Amino acid sequence: MAVKESSTNQENKRVINNYCPVTFTLEKIGGRWKPLILYNLNIGTQRYTQLKRAIPAITEKMLIQHLRELEADNLIKRDVKPVVPPHVEYSLTDKGKSLGVLLNEMAQWGLAHRTSI
Repeated sequence: MAVKESSTNQENKRVINNYCPVTFTLEKIGGRWKPLILYNLNIGTQRYTQLKRAIPAITEKMLIQHLRELEADNLIKRDVKPVVPPHVEYSLTDKGKSLGVLLNEMAQWGLAHRTSI
């Protein structure tokens, strides 16, 4: 289903993303799967099958969707290797690498507080 870009909801999303840098950041890296994808790519370049194996609960549809979104936001890059059979490798861009410290801090906070919430 296509998103109606002129809807009040979409306009509110644009306003809050411009107003609040934390909301903007969470919009780019938040959700169930993006942090796991970014964490795995922070370790190093991964092929699609390696990512799928590292995050077994994610469906192929969701992995593909989130990889595309992260690529569109210039947080990861997709490199198609011209070999037979062809394969694709994903890695963090410089912008994506700059999230490493933030993700580590979030992980530390989660470890410290996950049983208390």
